[in-house]
Amino acid sequence: MANKLKIRRGDTVQIICGDDKGKTGEVLSVNPEKRKVIVKDCKMVTKTIKPDQDKNPEGGFIKKEMPIDISNVKKVEGA
Repeated sequence: MANKLKIRRGDTVQIICGDDKGKTGEVLSVNPEKRKVIVKDCKMVTKTIKPDQDKNPEGGFIKKEMPIDISNVKKVEGA
């Protein structure tokens, strides 16, 4: 059984560790089993997309948020 987390989807959090230290953003999703959160516009990576006839016929690159460990974020009060 996973512990209850104090951070929920829609909360505003600040990154306290890593390359994006000091940035704030909104929580897009929470995974309590893995203790990870996805924060809008933080920990962005460029992913390569293969060409697909239906979804993306040209292929290319997209920017995507990656999960951050919940211990590396703190909730911002009053935001």
